Amino acid sequence: MFKKSLHITKNFYFLSGLSFLVWMLFFDTNDFYSQYQLSQKVEELEHQEQYYLQKIEEVNADREALINDMDLLEEFAREKYFMKKDGEDLFVVVED
Repeated sequence: MFKKSLHITKNFYFLSGLSFLVWMLFFDTNDFYSQYQLSQKVEELEHQEQYYLQKIEEVNADREALINDMDLLEEFAREKYFMKKDGEDLFVVVED
């Protein structure tokens, strides 16, 4: 049995196949570790895609609310851009 397995390990095709397998698993640019890192990066990017799609939906909903409600638009302009009506005094309070 041992002599038969020793004979197989001396076979040119077995040795070349084994060396090819070792090369592809550990030394090639597309080895297992690189493939694992790439799959992790793909998962991270898919999560980011879902996050940004959700944010886009929220922004579109806020935009529609601002377009349809003039009181909300006025409140937004006063808070965000410090706009005021004629004759009003505007005080900006900066918190530390």
